[in-house]
Amino acid sequence: MALEGKVALITGGSRGIGAAAVRLFRQAGARVGFNYRSARDRAETLAAECGSGTVCRAFARELDSAIAGKALVEETIAAFGRIDCLVVNHGIWPPDDAPIATMDERQWRRTMDVNLDSVFGLVQAAVAAMQQRAASNGEARGHIVLVSSTAGQRGEAFHADYAVSKGALISLTKSLSSELAPQGIYVNCVAPGWVDTEMSAPALATEAGRAKIFGTIPLGRVARVEEIAAPILFLCTPWAGFISGEVLNVNGGAVLVG
Repeated sequence: MALEGKVALITGGSRGIGAAAVRLFRQAGARVGFNYRSARDRAETLAAECGSGTVCRAFARELDSAIAGKALVEETIAAFGRIDCLVVNHGIWPPDDAPIATMDERQWRRTMDVNLDSVFGLVQAAVAAMQQRAASNGEARGHIVLVSSTAGQRGEAFHADYAVSKGALISLTKSLSSELAPQGIYVNCVAPGWVDTEMSAPALATEAGRAKIFGTIPLGRVARVEEIAAPILFLCTPWAGFISGEVLNVNGGAVLVG
Protein backbone atom coordinates (compact mmCIF):
# COMPACT_ATOMS: atom_id res chain seq x y z
CA MET A 1 0.00 0.00 0.00
CA ALA A 2 3.04 2.27 -0.42
CA LEU A 3 2.85 5.51 -2.39
CA GLU A 4 6.34 6.92 -1.89
CA GLY A 5 7.19 9.52 -4.52
CA LYS A 6 3.55 10.14 -5.40
CA VAL A 7 1.52 13.32 -4.96
CA ALA A 8 -2.16 13.19 -4.04
CA LEU A 9 -4.76 15.96 -4.11
CA ILE A 10 -7.70 15.23 -1.80
CA THR A 11 -10.64 17.61 -1.93
CA GLY A 12 -12.66 18.35 1.17
CA GLY A 13 -9.69 17.19 3.20
CA SER A 14 -10.07 19.20 6.38
CA ARG A 15 -12.69 16.96 7.99
CA GLY A 16 -14.56 13.67 7.81
CA ILE A 17 -13.65 11.19 5.09
CA GLY A 18 -11.26 13.67 3.51
CA ALA A 19 -9.22 14.18 6.68
CA ALA A 20 -9.03 10.42 7.22
CA ALA A 21 -7.81 10.03 3.63
CA VAL A 22 -5.17 12.72 4.10
CA ARG A 23 -3.79 10.82 7.09
CA LEU A 24 -3.81 7.45 5.30
CA PHE A 25 -2.16 8.78 2.13
CA ARG A 26 0.57 10.38 4.24
CA GLN A 27 1.07 7.13 6.13
CA ALA A 28 1.47 5.43 2.74
CA GLY A 29 4.26 7.87 1.89
CA ALA A 30 2.50 10.24 -0.52
CA ARG A 31 2.85 13.98 -0.41
CA VAL A 32 -0.63 15.39 0.01
CA GLY A 33 -2.44 18.59 -0.82
CA PHE A 34 -6.00 19.21 0.31
CA ASN A 35 -8.43 22.09 0.27
CA TYR A 36 -10.66 23.69 2.83
CA ARG A 37 -13.36 26.34 2.55
CA SER A 38 -13.55 28.01 5.96
CA ALA A 39 -12.07 25.68 8.61
CA ARG A 40 -8.60 27.23 8.49
CA ASP A 41 -7.50 26.26 12.01
CA ARG A 42 -8.62 22.67 11.55
CA ALA A 43 -6.92 22.41 8.16
CA GLU A 44 -3.65 23.86 9.37
CA THR A 45 -3.67 21.56 12.39
CA LEU A 46 -4.15 18.55 10.12
CA ALA A 47 -1.38 19.67 7.77
CA ALA A 48 0.99 20.11 10.71
CA GLU A 49 0.03 16.69 12.08
CA CYS A 50 0.88 15.13 8.71
CA GLY A 51 4.27 16.80 8.31
CA SER A 52 3.40 20.18 6.79
CA GLY A 53 5.99 21.95 4.64
CA THR A 54 6.96 19.98 1.56
CA VAL A 55 4.88 16.90 2.35
CA CYS A 56 1.41 18.17 3.30
CA ARG A 57 -0.27 21.44 2.35
CA ALA A 58 -3.71 22.89 3.02
CA PHE A 59 -5.11 25.18 0.32
CA ALA A 60 -7.86 27.71 1.02
CA ARG A 61 -10.14 27.12 -1.93
CA GLU A 62 -13.93 26.87 -2.21
CA LEU A 63 -14.87 24.42 -4.93
CA ASP A 64 -17.99 25.87 -6.49
CA SER A 65 -17.10 26.07 -10.19
CA ALA A 66 -14.99 24.46 -12.88
CA ILE A 67 -12.58 27.39 -12.66
CA ALA A 68 -12.08 26.79 -8.93
CA GLY A 69 -11.39 23.09 -9.54
CA LYS A 70 -8.78 23.86 -12.18
CA ALA A 71 -7.13 26.45 -9.92
CA LEU A 72 -6.78 23.93 -7.07
CA VAL A 73 -5.01 21.44 -9.34
CA GLU A 74 -2.67 24.20 -10.50
CA GLU A 75 -1.90 25.15 -6.88
CA THR A 76 -1.11 21.54 -6.07
CA ILE A 77 1.26 21.17 -9.02
CA ALA A 78 2.94 24.48 -8.18
CA ALA A 79 3.54 23.26 -4.62
CA PHE A 80 4.60 19.68 -5.32
CA GLY A 81 5.66 19.64 -8.96
CA ARG A 82 3.21 16.96 -10.11
CA ILE A 83 -0.07 15.18 -9.39
CA ASP A 84 -0.46 11.40 -9.38
CA CYS A 85 -3.70 10.84 -7.48
CA LEU A 86 -6.86 12.94 -7.50
CA VAL A 87 -9.45 12.09 -4.85
CA VAL A 88 -12.68 14.02 -5.39
CA ASN A 89 -14.27 13.84 -1.97
CA HIS A 90 -15.90 17.23 -1.41
CA GLY A 91 -19.61 17.83 -1.69
CA ILE A 92 -22.70 19.26 -0.05
CA TRP A 93 -25.93 17.58 1.08
CA PRO A 94 -28.67 20.08 1.94
CA PRO A 95 -30.12 18.45 5.08
CA ASP A 96 -33.68 19.76 4.88
CA ASP A 97 -36.19 17.77 2.83
CA ALA A 98 -37.00 19.57 -0.43
CA PRO A 99 -39.89 18.18 -2.51
CA ILE A 100 -39.15 18.59 -6.21
CA ALA A 101 -42.32 20.66 -6.70
CA THR A 102 -41.05 23.34 -4.33
CA MET A 103 -37.25 22.95 -4.40
CA ASP A 104 -35.56 26.33 -4.69
CA GLU A 105 -33.73 26.67 -7.98
CA ARG A 106 -30.85 28.26 -6.08
CA GLN A 107 -30.44 25.07 -4.03
CA TRP A 108 -30.38 22.96 -7.21
CA ARG A 109 -27.81 25.25 -8.83
CA ARG A 110 -25.63 25.41 -5.72
CA THR A 111 -25.55 21.62 -5.40
CA MET A 112 -24.56 21.22 -9.04
CA ASP A 113 -21.92 23.95 -8.79
CA VAL A 114 -20.20 22.25 -5.87
CA ASN A 115 -20.87 18.55 -6.46
CA LEU A 116 -20.51 18.44 -10.24
CA ASP A 117 -19.21 21.54 -12.03
CA SER A 118 -16.11 21.81 -9.85
CA VAL A 119 -15.41 18.13 -10.50
CA PHE A 120 -15.17 18.85 -14.22
CA GLY A 121 -12.49 21.46 -13.59
CA LEU A 122 -10.57 19.20 -11.21
CA VAL A 123 -10.62 16.20 -13.51
CA GLN A 124 -9.85 18.13 -16.68
CA ALA A 125 -6.80 19.84 -15.18
CA ALA A 126 -5.53 16.70 -13.43
CA VAL A 127 -5.86 14.53 -16.54
CA ALA A 128 -4.03 17.10 -18.65
CA ALA A 129 -1.16 17.08 -16.15
CA MET A 130 -1.08 13.29 -15.99
CA GLN A 131 -1.04 13.00 -19.78
CA GLN A 132 1.97 15.29 -19.98
CA ARG A 133 3.98 12.89 -17.85
CA ALA A 134 4.94 9.85 -19.92
CA ALA A 135 4.33 6.49 -18.30
CA SER A 136 7.43 4.40 -17.76
CA ASN A 137 8.07 0.76 -16.86
CA GLY A 138 4.40 -0.01 -17.22
CA GLU A 139 3.50 2.16 -14.23
CA ALA A 140 0.26 4.08 -14.05
CA ARG A 141 0.31 7.68 -15.12
CA GLY A 142 -2.30 8.51 -12.54
CA HIS A 143 -5.30 7.56 -10.45
CA ILE A 144 -8.62 9.34 -10.06
CA VAL A 145 -11.14 8.31 -7.40
CA LEU A 146 -14.54 9.98 -7.38
CA VAL A 147 -16.58 9.71 -4.18
CA SER A 148 -20.24 9.16 -5.00
CA SER A 149 -22.98 7.81 -2.72
CA THR A 150 -25.67 5.17 -2.46
CA ALA A 151 -28.01 8.06 -3.31
CA GLY A 152 -26.43 8.15 -6.76
CA GLN A 153 -27.47 4.53 -7.32
CA ARG A 154 -30.96 4.26 -5.88
CA GLY A 155 -31.97 7.92 -5.70
CA GLU A 156 -33.08 9.76 -2.59
CA ALA A 157 -36.56 11.18 -2.12
CA PHE A 158 -36.64 14.88 -1.25
CA HIS A 159 -32.93 15.17 -2.08
CA ALA A 160 -33.07 14.87 -5.86
CA ASP A 161 -30.36 17.50 -6.33
CA TYR A 162 -27.84 15.54 -4.29
CA ALA A 163 -28.78 12.19 -5.83
CA VAL A 164 -28.49 13.56 -9.38
CA SER A 165 -25.06 15.03 -8.72
CA LYS A 166 -23.77 11.78 -7.23
CA GLY A 167 -25.32 9.66 -9.98
CA ALA A 168 -23.48 11.82 -12.49
CA LEU A 169 -20.17 10.95 -10.81
CA ILE A 170 -20.86 7.26 -11.39
CA SER A 171 -21.51 7.90 -15.06
CA LEU A 172 -18.40 10.08 -15.23
CA THR A 173 -16.34 7.27 -13.71
CA LYS A 174 -17.36 4.84 -16.42
CA SER A 175 -16.91 7.37 -19.21
CA LEU A 176 -13.46 8.43 -18.04
CA SER A 177 -12.30 4.87 -17.50
CA SER A 178 -13.21 3.90 -21.06
CA GLU A 179 -11.37 6.96 -22.34
CA LEU A 180 -8.31 7.02 -20.10
CA ALA A 181 -7.47 3.44 -19.10
CA PRO A 182 -5.57 2.85 -22.38
CA GLN A 183 -3.38 5.79 -21.39
CA GLY A 184 -2.55 4.35 -17.97
CA ILE A 185 -4.90 6.63 -16.03
CA TYR A 186 -7.13 4.63 -13.71
CA VAL A 187 -10.55 6.05 -12.82
CA ASN A 188 -12.68 4.45 -10.13
CA CYS A 189 -15.47 5.40 -7.76
CA VAL A 190 -16.18 4.75 -4.08
CA ALA A 191 -19.87 4.91 -3.16
CA PRO A 192 -20.36 5.19 0.61
CA GLY A 193 -23.59 4.72 2.46
CA TRP A 194 -24.23 6.48 5.76
CA VAL A 195 -21.00 7.63 7.43
CA ASP A 196 -20.42 9.23 10.81
CA THR A 197 -19.50 12.73 9.57
CA GLU A 198 -20.56 16.31 10.23
CA MET A 199 -22.61 16.27 7.04
CA SER A 200 -24.75 13.37 8.26
CA ALA A 201 -24.87 14.58 11.88
CA PRO A 202 -28.31 16.27 11.59
CA ALA A 203 -29.91 13.05 10.35
CA LEU A 204 -28.19 11.02 13.10
CA ALA A 205 -28.86 13.51 15.88
CA THR A 206 -32.07 11.95 17.19
CA GLU A 207 -32.81 8.45 18.41
CA ALA A 208 -35.64 8.15 15.91
CA GLY A 209 -33.37 9.25 13.07
CA ARG A 210 -30.67 6.76 14.01
CA ALA A 211 -33.17 3.94 14.33
CA LYS A 212 -34.59 4.67 10.89
CA ILE A 213 -31.14 4.79 9.28
CA PHE A 214 -29.69 1.79 11.12
CA GLY A 215 -32.75 -0.23 10.12
CA THR A 216 -31.76 0.08 6.45
CA ILE A 217 -28.19 -1.18 7.00
CA PRO A 218 -27.67 -4.93 7.47
CA LEU A 219 -24.55 -4.30 9.58
CA GLY A 220 -26.71 -2.20 11.89
CA ARG A 221 -24.48 0.88 12.09
CA VAL A 222 -23.00 3.68 10.03
CA ALA A 223 -19.43 3.63 8.75
CA ARG A 224 -16.40 5.17 10.40
CA VAL A 225 -14.56 7.62 8.16
CA GLU A 226 -11.50 5.38 8.01
CA GLU A 227 -13.63 2.61 6.52
CA ILE A 228 -14.24 4.83 3.49
CA ALA A 229 -10.77 6.38 3.30
CA ALA A 230 -9.02 2.99 3.21
CA PRO A 231 -10.79 1.74 0.05
CA ILE A 232 -9.99 5.09 -1.58
CA LEU A 233 -6.31 4.59 -0.78
CA PHE A 234 -6.40 1.00 -2.05
CA LEU A 235 -7.70 2.12 -5.45
CA CYS A 236 -4.63 4.36 -5.85
CA THR A 237 -2.09 1.59 -5.17
CA PRO A 238 -0.54 -1.06 -7.43
CA TRP A 239 -2.72 -3.66 -5.69
CA ALA A 240 -5.63 -2.17 -7.68
CA GLY A 241 -3.67 -2.43 -10.91
CA PHE A 242 -6.40 -4.33 -12.77
CA ILE A 243 -9.35 -2.28 -11.54
CA SER A 244 -10.71 0.57 -13.66
CA GLY A 245 -14.22 1.92 -14.09
CA GLU A 246 -15.37 0.20 -10.91
CA VAL A 247 -17.93 1.48 -8.42
CA LEU A 248 -16.82 0.15 -5.04
CA ASN A 249 -19.79 0.07 -2.68
CA VAL A 250 -18.95 0.67 0.98
CA ASN A 251 -22.36 0.76 2.61
CA GLY A 252 -22.70 -2.05 5.13
CA GLY A 253 -24.76 -4.09 2.70
CA ALA A 254 -27.48 -1.44 2.38
CA VAL A 255 -27.45 -1.28 -1.41
CA LEU A 256 -26.50 -4.32 -3.46
CA VAL A 257 -25.79 -3.71 -7.14
CA GLY A 258 -23.89 -5.46 -9.89
